[in-house]
Amino acid sequence: MCANVFGVLKSLFGKPFDGGKRMDHGGPQQQHHHQPQQQHPMGQQQPYYPQHPAMMRLYEVQRDAAALGPQVCTFGGLQNDRDYKRLERDLTQLLLQVDQVDTEGKAELQGARKRAAQEVEGLLRYLEENATHPSRLAMEELSNEARRLVDERVVAPQRAGGVAEINDELVDMLQELVLRLTQVKTEGRVPLRKARYRALTRLCAVQDVIEGRTEQQTLSLPLSEETHEAVHHINQVMVKVSVARGQLVALLMGLSGRDSCAHLSRILTEMQVELDALDVSGNTAIRNYRKQVVEEINGLLKHLDLEVEGDDTRRYDLAQNNSIREIEAVRAHVSHLREGVLRHCMMGDMGFRPKAELQSLLTHLDQVDTAKNPCIREARRRAVVEVQAVITFLDLREALARRQPGPNEHPSHRAVWLVLGSLSDLQAQVLGFDGKRADKSYMMLEELLTKQLLALDAVDPQGDEMTKMARKQAVKFAQNILNYLDMKTDEWEY
Repeated sequence: MCANVFGVLKSLFGKPFDGGKRMDHGGPQQQHHHQPQQQHPMGQQQPYYPQHPAMMRLYEVQRDAAALGPQVCTFGGLQNDRDYKRLERDLTQLLLQVDQVDTEGKAELQGARKRAAQEVEGLLRYLEENATHPSRLAMEELSNEARRLVDERVVAPQRAGGVAEINDELVDMLQELVLRLTQVKTEGRVPLRKARYRALTRLCAVQDVIEGRTEQQTLSLPLSEETHEAVHHINQVMVKVSVARGQLVALLMGLSGRDSCAHLSRILTEMQVELDALDVSGNTAIRNYRKQVVEEINGLLKHLDLEVEGDDTRRYDLAQNNSIREIEAVRAHVSHLREGVLRHCMMGDMGFRPKAELQSLLTHLDQVDTAKNPCIREARRRAVVEVQAVITFLDLREALARRQPGPNEHPSHRAVWLVLGSLSDLQAQVLGFDGKRADKSYMMLEELLTKQLLALDAVDPQGDEMTKMARKQAVKFAQNILNYLDMKTDEWEY
């Protein structure tokens, strides 16, 4: 297949498409030349048929397959989706066209037909693998669970003319589903990443809408209609906003048809126009009341854009890749600084103290836009932990270097500092560790850190408040090192 077919894939997540891990030989990762030059044993080239009708037809098939390639390799739906059926139908038709090509028994034409068939079959196989992948099915089951929950608690009561049951329990149940979605493995597959991103984005949008409703319920009651004639109109709009909120939740969770998007957008826009036309006569309280309702409508319109835009690849790339690229750049910088710190510590040189640079990296991470995506949020959190681990290591090294114990120092206090010295050496090993949990070095570090925790437990403060505080901080420090070691070796992925 032409090299540019999967150029898009190289831009996704900044690495080449690793289709070789997913498909057998003949899949879309293979890139064949359309004009092979096979040499005859006597040094003469074998006959080649670039203008042969059969060869021209195969070129057309490969061109059509190349056009479908990016769609197949970024499709994150299921087998019952309309786009899946369309792609499967188009590829099957191409395969039939390849089978109908008459090669006239010529080896060159037979080889070209075989290569064209392999490319189309590879795309078909890749399409089916992703649509039926266990992780994709797990995502769909979680999405269905969220739909059932929202339908039961929010949509169904409102359609029946009642009041939606929105409370902290519902918010917590949705948050649990979000966390379970983030734990679904994607194996680095672009379609699975897109599917998880899409499911998370929708569910997080529903969370925002529902939490906005929860906050609205805790607000003070609407102003009395006797205050001003405009209050009556604002109160009526608030009732419509409540109904629109339930309709939006239904849309986001796929419980309503897509044709409802334009209808709901039109209704919300009409509400804005109605509020803008109200004469509040300079009344500050009424103006603030109207402003509050307008902000709620704007919030609903913002989330409605998600459904209107649909599964847009460009928007996905911008939201996912830009943030991850920033986070990975910070992690690379931290890795460089960490290596420098460890190298200077081994030489006994404490002059290399890039704390200011590390603090600036923390500030930069705070400004990374997570797009309310839990996966990106977790990636940022891990990067922050990596920066903080180096900072705490430098802080403890400096404290140990400055320490000048006096003759009257409490023995228990001295014992805590001895443990802190051992923890500093162990933290240096943890910072430089690059392995797995099954490695002997990992188990050794874990055991040594646990022993230091036991040593701290054995320290008797004997009523000395300074020792109590120092031991508490040392225990927390040791636990943080263990947690950092655990984070470095878990199998979390974007």
